[in-house]
Amino acid sequence: MRHTWRWFGPVDKVTVRDAAQAGAQGIVSALHHVPTGTAWTIEGIRQRQDEIKAGGLYWDVVESVPVSEDMKTQTGDWRDHVANWQETLRRLSACGIRTVCYNFMPVLDWTRTDLRWETGHGARAMRFDLVDFTAFDIHILKRPEASADYPEALIEQAAQRFAAMPDDKILALGRNIGAGLPGSADGYTLDQLLEKLRTYQGTDRNRLQQNLIDFLSQVTPVAEEIGINICAHGDDPPWPLLGLPRILSTETDYAHMLGQVDSRANGVTLCTGSLGARADNNLPVIAKRFADRIHFVHLRNVTRDTDTVPCSFFEDEHLEGGTDMVAVIAALLDEEKRRRAEGRDDHQIPMRPDHGQEILDDLTRGAQPGYPAIGRLKGLAELRGIERALLHPQFGAR
Repeated sequence: MRHTWRWFGPVDKVTVRDAAQAGAQGIVSALHHVPTGTAWTIEGIRQRQDEIKAGGLYWDVVESVPVSEDMKTQTGDWRDHVANWQETLRRLSACGIRTVCYNFMPVLDWTRTDLRWETGHGARAMRFDLVDFTAFDIHILKRPEASADYPEALIEQAAQRFAAMPDDKILALGRNIGAGLPGSADGYTLDQLLEKLRTYQGTDRNRLQQNLIDFLSQVTPVAEEIGINICAHGDDPPWPLLGLPRILSTETDYAHMLGQVDSRANGVTLCTGSLGARADNNLPVIAKRFADRIHFVHLRNVTRDTDTVPCSFFEDEHLEGGTDMVAVIAALLDEEKRRRAEGRDDHQIPMRPDHGQEILDDLTRGAQPGYPAIGRLKGLAELRGIERALLHPQFGAR
C-alpha cells in the first residue's frame, strides 16, 4: 500500500516534514477554505501541491471535495453545485491527482461528544458517548420529538446525566457535536443546527439513498472520462443521528451504492473505524467483498462499550479495538497482488493511519483533534510493521 498522511494545509500544527519523518510517502489534503459548492481553481490546486512539495512529499489523495447540503437534498442551487463538483474533478485530473474521497452524511460529518477523552494510561482520544449525545439532543439542542428516537431507559439515563452536567460540559457538547468538516471553518450554533435539520424534513432514508445514486450517475461518467477514482467514506458513526438518515453504514449499504452505479471509478473509502463502530460489520469480509472498488483506506480501530447499535465507543490504538487489522491488511495486499497481475495502474492502494491518540508531546502541541503527530506516527509504524511481515517470503509473500 502507499502510506499517506492527512494534512490540513499551512495552518496545520503537524507539518509535511513531520509526516515525511513519520514514514509517510504521500499527503492527503483538500482546499478547506473554498466554500462548499464552489469549483476549485487550477491555481488553488497547484498552490497546495507546491506547499506539499516544499515539505518533500506529493499530494496523492483529495479528502474531501465536499458535497453540499443542497446536493444531498436536491434543493436550492444543487444543479450548479453538481456542475462545480464535476469541474473540480476535471481540474484535479489536469493537475495529476487521481483519487478523490467524499462523504454523503447529512448536516454532520464525523460526530464525537468528546474530542480529547482521557484513556487509562493518560492518552487523549476521541469518544462518542451515547448517553451524552442523547442528553444533548433532548435537553440541550431540544430537537422536537427527539425522545421518540430513543428507548425509555436511555432517556432516563440522559436526564440524570444532564441534571448533573456542569455548564462547561454543556458548552463543550454543543461545540463538539456542531463542529464541521475537519480542517474547515464550518460549524453550527444550536439554532443553526436546528435550522439545518429542518431542511431535511421529507428526506427519509430512501430519498437520501436515491439522491446519492442520482449524484453518482452525474459525476461518475466524468470521473471515468478523466481517469479519477471517486470513493465514498462511510457514515461516522454508522447509524442515524438527530433524526437524520444515514445511508453508508453497512455492507448492504455499500453493495447497493456500488451496484446501482456499477463502474470501477465509483468506489469505496474503506474506513475501518467508521464501519467498525457497528459490531455487525465484519471488516475483513467487507474488505474482501469490495476489494476491486476500494480506492482509499483509513486504518483505525475503535473499542465499543457494548455490541448494540447504537453504542458508545472510543478511538483505540490502531492494533487494539474490535477490528482484526491483520486480516484487513492481508485482504488489501491480496487485492494489490491481483491488480498488479491485471496490469492496473491503480494497483497500489493509498492508505493513511486515520486519527490517533494524543500521546507524549502531542498533549501540548494542540493539533487538530484526532490528528496528532506522535499518535499517528505510532499507528503508521504499527500498520507498516503488519504489512512488512505479511509481505515477507517466510510468511507467504503476497
